[in-house]
Amino acid sequence: MTVDQSWVFFILAATIVLFVWSRWRHDVVALGALLACVLTGLVPEAEAFAGFGHPAVITVACVLVLSHGLQVTGAVDAMARRLLPATSGPVLSIAALTALGALLSAFMNNVGALALLMPIALQLAGKLDLPPGRLLMPLAFGTILGGMTTLIGTPPNLIVSSFRAQSGAGHFAMFDFAPVGVAVALGGVLFIALLGWRLVPKRSVPTAASFETGAYLTEARVKEGASVAGKTLGEIEQRLESADAQVVGMVRNKFRVSAPNPRRVVEVDDILVIEADPEALDSVLGDLGLRLEADVPTTADKDTSTEKAEDKPEGDTDNVLQELLLMPESTLLGQSASGLRLRSRYAINLLAISREGHRSIKRLRSTPLLAGDVLLMQGQAEDIGEFARDYTCLPLANRAISLADRSQANIALGVMLLAVAAAAFGLLSAAVAFALGVLVYMVLRVVPLRSVYEAIDWPVIVLLGAMIPVAGAMSSTGAADLLAQVLMDNLAQGHPVVLMTLLLVVTMTLSDFMNNAATAAVMCPIALSAANQLGVSPDAMLMAVAIGASCSFLTPIGHQNNALILTPGGFRFGDYWRMGLPLEVLVVLISVPLLLWVWPL
Repeated sequence: MTVDQSWVFFILAATIVLFVWSRWRHDVVALGALLACVLTGLVPEAEAFAGFGHPAVITVACVLVLSHGLQVTGAVDAMARRLLPATSGPVLSIAALTALGALLSAFMNNVGALALLMPIALQLAGKLDLPPGRLLMPLAFGTILGGMTTLIGTPPNLIVSSFRAQSGAGHFAMFDFAPVGVAVALGGVLFIALLGWRLVPKRSVPTAASFETGAYLTEARVKEGASVAGKTLGEIEQRLESADAQVVGMVRNKFRVSAPNPRRVVEVDDILVIEADPEALDSVLGDLGLRLEADVPTTADKDTSTEKAEDKPEGDTDNVLQELLLMPESTLLGQSASGLRLRSRYAINLLAISREGHRSIKRLRSTPLLAGDVLLMQGQAEDIGEFARDYTCLPLANRAISLADRSQANIALGVMLLAVAAAAFGLLSAAVAFALGVLVYMVLRVVPLRSVYEAIDWPVIVLLGAMIPVAGAMSSTGAADLLAQVLMDNLAQGHPVVLMTLLLVVTMTLSDFMNNAATAAVMCPIALSAANQLGVSPDAMLMAVAIGASCSFLTPIGHQNNALILTPGGFRFGDYWRMGLPLEVLVVLISVPLLLWVWPL
């Protein structure tokens, strides 16, 4: 083993560990791996950022924009409501929902497909009297399965295609993935609809009534001589932080203000509506000069107003509680409630956060927000709707907040179909065809110009741009050849079918714990090297990697769609394998013989 190979293996092992650990976002880890390769001389400085101009990266970015156009115009939403059965049993409903998710994700971003269908899945769960998780997990798995059927269905397919082109065999065409991918997706959907959904554990759902705030909305009157009199609400909340408390309302002269502006000055005899844990609240009220008026029901009670109906002051307005799911592309990620200025900008309150089944207000103001969190918001419906639009949050339940502009739905759908056709028939390369589609979107204002760049999942773009040169270093140093030789000699023992199956299983396992695009970038050089050493066609090996990278069914961390249903479905980390493991076994049983038939060695 050479020094360069040792460095490659060390950097690759560290990268995989950091991906699995998930302490840092995947784009940060990938960028670190790239810079480590540059500093150790494995990647020349002049080629360090060549990956960001790679056709696969450009295609992914353009497909994300086109998918966003289908979402915001309501084109897919309208189609979904027409195709899904209005009244049917659980088997047919789950089959239709899962199949539709698979179909949409073949041509658009699978996270977007899940986001469009998730509110419909929750409504179906209520109609069928099923736990929401028994529809959400089939939907999430269906959107993952559908991605393997076309070139643009998922980033790993584009990565695989790019490595084939680098080997001199040219890119895969738009529907080269379909013969095997459609069969696997169809088999997976049938399994999910007939048996799989029954294997999903029944879990409670994080509705507004299940947020375990442990807190009361307590009314406290400002006494004469109180230290808080003449202070702003913002200054008072700074003193309440030690008790994990927040002011969610204010009453002055029988007039209630919900989510009052932090700059509002408090006067004597004002009543502050404070949400806090009662045990911690007692220690600070005396210091602030506040007198308890009455305890009102918790936000978990059926009556979620901030005071009893018979005592409601005049001028009060009706508020709603709305649960919002934080999407992966939201600009809220990493921020805390204290930095959002929710009351001054939107006149709404953040009451609680639900994450992985834990629902609490503890450290609410300082807790960094993560993708998949469910936020319990209080305020006027239109104010919450504006917040959801600005920060890319998905309203759960009845989808009371409309995020779609349907005026140009036909144009959006037509542009997408033309771009797919141009790439499929070889009129244009995929990157050029979809970039042209984005240009048409911009000219016709299908997507507002300010939203074009917001629609791109930049962490994924950075991940792809960084990992492509790292994967190139595996090939140039001979590290991929060495790994392929070890697999052949010790496990496959020179049998190409065994090696192809092994590549599929190893890729599938890695994708359950790390980003699927990164998994494909790591495994493609090994697949190409193995095919070269055995003297067989690389196509079957590369297709095995593509399928394996698209099968993340065992954990919530392997794919964004799995993570997004974790909280709305009430799932735990170990719930996914119950349906995911037999589904992965089924994928292997279907794909191996089909790969040998469609892509003979």
